Amino acid sequence: MSTLLSDIVSIPVDDPIAFTFFTGYMAMLASAVFFFMERSSVDGKWKLSLLVSGLITGIAAVHYYYMRDYYLATGQTPTALRYIDWTLTVPLMCVEFYLLTKAAGATVGLMWKLILAAVLMLVAGYIGEAFTDGSTSHSVIWGVISTVGYVYILYTAWFGEVAQLAKNSGDAVVVRGVKILAWFVLVGWAVYPIGYMCMPGGWLNTGLGWSSSNVDLFYNIADAINKIGFGLVVYSVAVSAKSSKA
Repeated sequence: MSTLLSDIVSIPVDDPIAFTFFTGYMAMLASAVFFFMERSSVDGKWKLSLLVSGLITGIAAVHYYYMRDYYLATGQTPTALRYIDWTLTVPLMCVEFYLLTKAAGATVGLMWKLILAAVLMLVAGYIGEAFTDGSTSHSVIWGVISTVGYVYILYTAWFGEVAQLAKNSGDAVVVRGVKILAWFVLVGWAVYPIGYMCMPGGWLNTGLGWSSSNVDLFYNIADAINKIGFGLVVYSVAVSAKSSKA
């Protein structure tokens, strides 16, 4: 208890980045508990979806706990820890698309294509950001490779197999859920490439002089919105599906 209180007191009140690391950790942890507890209140076919939502926010909570301490101790961006978190949680977020459309005929092959696209996006992004030499060419090459994975997920959610499966399901609740998650990918995930382009050598850094010093603030807010938001959409679909049967 004394260690926990010491950690809380040591957070600077005038440092919004440190504040969002702590609130992000607490929000993710609370969300994980909520999703795990609510599994018992939804129909059987949605239990796995809520389990995945709980895993996403639970994994993020653990990483945010360590990222908060790393930032407070060094004042630096916890790039490696953040990408470890994303490499575990973003593929799980893609799994949610598969689970939502499974009843409409989504295959395991679709799930693995989404997962591989997410891994490509993140591994390329990590190489581009963690091993940057400050040159624009390095940033652009790995940024383009990363974007290929992102565009595939975006296209699949909006126009491709996921979108078509949702439409063909004839379930208005599933259609609405997939559409909202697609908006998260389009708008919510857009924060991450913006942060990537703010690092030394990135287009926004070299072209507009935008610094990566405050990028953690945007990453933390985006993570909370995207990861918790994904789970809440899935929960809403599960609850709405159960209500429609009542």
